[in-house]
Amino acid sequence: MPEMRPLELRLPADLQAQFINMVRISHTPGEFVLDFAAILPGVSDPQVSSRIVLSPLGLKLMQQAINENLRRYEASFGEVRLPHNHTLADDLFKPRGNQNPPEGPDGQA
Repeated sequence: MPEMRPLELRLPADLQAQFINMVRISHTPGEFVLDFAAILPGVSDPQVSSRIVLSPLGLKLMQQAINENLRRYEASFGEVRLPHNHTLADDLFKPRGNQNPPEGPDGQA
């Protein structure tokens, strides 16, 4: 069997990083489709910025790679904790600051 060498990926000079905080995953019998988007306050119709199509084997291999990288990350920087009773929607869509009208001198709004 030939020696396995790591691939040397080349990044285009004009490659732009994208902020992503949502992925929609769907599948057919032969492929998985991952649609990536950024959901931001005030944006009612987020646009998919990247679509990745993978075979079931490709997705399984990606899952293993992600799990291994997360394990290494947590070994170096500590556990990534999921919030309890807290959702992304809480951060994006809850009112900020004091939303009550100011009270008058008599304590009435």
